[in-house]
Order: sequence, then structure tokens, then C-alpha cells
Amino acid sequence: MEFNDLGLDKRLMAGIRSVGYTTLTPIQNKAIPLSLEGRDLLGLAQTGTGKTAAFAIPLLQKLSSGYTGKIRALVIAPTRELADQIHQNISQLSSGLKTKSITLYGGVSKNPQDEKLKKGVDIVVACPGRLLDHLRESTIDLSTLDTLVLDEADTMCDMGFLPDIRKIITHLPTKRQTLFFAATMPSDIRNLAKDILDNPTEVQIGVIAPAKTVAHSLYPITEKLKSQLFFRLIESTATGQVIVFTRTKHRTKRLFAELDKRKYNAAALQGNMSQNKRTQAIDGFRKGKFDFLVATDIASRGIDIPEISHVINYDMPNTVDAYIHRIGRTGRAENLGEAITLSIPEDESMITRIEKILKSQIERKTVSDFNYGTSFDSDRRSAPTRNLKSQSSRNHPRRSSGWKRRKESGTNHGPANAGANSVRSN
Repeated sequence: MEFNDLGLDKRLMAGIRSVGYTTLTPIQNKAIPLSLEGRDLLGLAQTGTGKTAAFAIPLLQKLSSGYTGKIRALVIAPTRELADQIHQNISQLSSGLKTKSITLYGGVSKNPQDEKLKKGVDIVVACPGRLLDHLRESTIDLSTLDTLVLDEADTMCDMGFLPDIRKIITHLPTKRQTLFFAATMPSDIRNLAKDILDNPTEVQIGVIAPAKTVAHSLYPITEKLKSQLFFRLIESTATGQVIVFTRTKHRTKRLFAELDKRKYNAAALQGNMSQNKRTQAIDGFRKGKFDFLVATDIASRGIDIPEISHVINYDMPNTVDAYIHRIGRTGRAENLGEAITLSIPEDESMITRIEKILKSQIERKTVSDFNYGTSFDSDRRSAPTRNLKSQSSRNHPRRSSGWKRRKESGTNHGPANAGANSVRSN
């Protein structure tokens, strides 16, 4: 189905065309017509499937009659980064409309948010904690709301936000349309959906499965040699932009500091950073100022950058869902991507669970000229890997190892240094 077939407001169609949308994705094809009918919706879809437009376009169509200055739509997201991403997409799609939107999240001053709310907005995109602050202080009025969107509801469950969500619901009109999106449906999320949705229609697209455009590989290693192998891999692999996931804030800081020391053009993203520094890292990465983004799982949602060619799991994630969301940062919009995981012996049980979801065994690889040491269990390793550089170059012809040349030149670009200072000060 084409967007032209939906009978949308011509000003909204202009915004849709401006972002290059022509044909609906599977989740959009199923969700948008139902949402336009005013139905409650339970949408199950993985990241990178076009979910944001699937709920943004129907709510903008509902608001296309004009600006009222009263809050008509509320979108709740688990992280600041995702809230910003949603807000940007809504702003692009509504460029021809008179609707006004705002983001509400912590880590920044509340006063500017109060002032914008006083002036009047149509759409609020919020994280649960800051939204509750506004509700407690009576700086926001949700009595005129007619559309509620919960995005990445399963992530909100993982982050402990379900009690906050239930508190927020008590402040909303009972007569409203609710659009509920998640990638997975654990029992807590299923119960929440049952409580807040009214006779919903359920649509499901590619749940708990990564994009087929992503190639997966494992590099067995010991914890002691992990850092050495990581740098050996990135030195020999031609890539586009790379996200490197670590398990802890401390490791994110440490690995970023090592990348910076070696003159790689990198930024860091972790929860202890100020919102301003987090925004600088995301925006810089999105604009191509950084080749590497070292992050905790805070970056596994809300980053939609087609140029990300590789995701490297420096540390194995704690859950299968986290793995799926991490590697969902690459292979987007039908681009090719690679997911590389450095695995230690303790990761075997998680690998088994991931392979069950993938329905195939992940290829084990080694680097032929890397010194694994005599104590390393050779039975855990496959034959030496094929040439990494030539493989990556075939998959991603648009870029060679440009970041490697910057390393060798000894040049540090300004944004990278700014990121280094911010991380080290936190």
C-alpha cells in the first residue's frame, strides 16, 4: 500500500514525502488503517520496522484540523534518546501542520518545559519520571487528551517503569484511543495492555527476530585478552559507523578512554552523563562526526542511523531481548550490517538462547594472526576467519576505513575531544 492511498491531509502528505516515505512498511500497513479508524491497538514489532510513523501519522491526521493549544496526544518512551528520536520524526512529518510538540524528560531544567506547556502544545513526548514530576506539580493538564501512545513498553518494564505508567494512567481521560507498542510481550506487559486497552486489535510483525540483513559472528576469547582482540578487530575491519556495547558504565568510560588514547574518533554514551553531553554524543554520531559510539544498553533503543554498519558486543548482554535490540541498530532500512560478539566461556548459556531465537548457529571465528596464548582452549575456536576487510568492503562499499586513517594521522577532531572530557569528568 502507498501513503497516497490512505486519504491523508495534503499537508501531512507533504511532510511524509519530505522524509522520503512512499510505501508502507508491514507494521505501518497493518497499524495505520486501524489507528485511523480510532481503534485501540496492540502492536508487536521489533526495532527498525517503522513503528514511529505507524503511530505518528494517525495521531497527526487526527490533529490536522488545527492547533488548539491543548494537549491532545501523549507519547511515553523509556529513554531520553528515544523520546528525542520520536519528537524529531513527529516534527518532520508535521512540518506543514500547525501542531506544536514538546519533549519532557529529566537531566535538563524543568523551567523551560513549564514555559512551553503554559504557551500550549498539542503533542507531548515524555519519559515517565519527568512526566510524573509535572503531574505532581500541576504544571501539565492531560484532561483534553484523546490519544495515548506507549512505545517500547517492554523496555519500560525492564527499567522498572510499570508502577509509574500505572500512576500516569490515572491522570488520563478514560475515553481515549490507546496505541501500545512492544517488541516482546512478557506477562507484566500483557497484563498492562489488558488493563489499559479497550477491545484492541493485535498486529504482529517480526517479533523477537533480528533483521535478515544482519550477519552474526562470535569471537571466543578470555576476559584477559578481550581488549586486545577488540582493537585487533577494528584495526583490520573496514566499516561505516560502529556502536560498541558494554555491560557497565565503568567499562564504557574505560573503553572510550582507550579509543581516544589511540586517536580513534569516538564518543561515549552512558547514564551518568548529563543530558547535554548525551545529546552531543548522539547528534555527533548521527551527523558522522564520530566513527565509534561506545555505550551501555541506553543506546539499544532510539538510535535510528542507517549508516551504522557494525554492532560490536564487547560484553554479552544479559538477556536475549537486549541482544536483539542491540543488533537492531544495524541492518536498518534493508542495509547490510554485521553483529560481532566477543564471547567468554561464561557466555555459553546465553549464546545457546540467542541461537534458539535466531534458529541457527552463530559462526565462530578467530583472527589468524592474533596471539591467543597456549592456555586458550583451541576446541572453542573455528578455523581462521576469512579476510575481514574484504568482506566488510563488499558489504559496505560506501566507506573504507576512514576512521583508521584519522587514527594514523594523529588528528583528533574537536567533537571527539569534547566527548573525552565529558566522560572523564563524570
